[in-house]
Amino acid sequence: MVSQITNGIKISVQTSFEGTYFKNYQISYAFTYKITIENHSKDAAQLLSRHWEIFDSLNHKETVDGAGVVGEKPVIKPGDSFTYQSGCMLNSPIGAMKGFFNMVNFTTSKSFKVIIPNFRLSAAFAIN
Repeated sequence: MVSQITNGIKISVQTSFEGTYFKNYQISYAFTYKITIENHSKDAAQLLSRHWEIFDSLNHKETVDGAGVVGEKPVIKPGDSFTYQSGCMLNSPIGAMKGFFNMVNFTTSKSFKVIIPNFRLSAAFAIN
């Protein structure tokens, strides 16, 4: 697991390799990741949007931007957390993801970014 704290918001990531699939006449590698967002600040904050950069070992990069996460824009009160699970498909058995969440502080109404730390996606059979 990797984790990082930005502006009092802690992001923790766990990953899992789910298997291989054939898609468009080529093999794809499926991964899931579980993100936990913990509010260690004194103010409630809402997650508004996300930005992802997804890489595989074949030098393919994909950028994903969107509102909220898994169809939600959670409000996280001080001391509370929000966990969700999602996934991605890669063209190789090794890759990585990183990004950030755009959030707003409910006390100050100021927007801020929370870094999602770089995390590896790897199938056990591909690692020596």
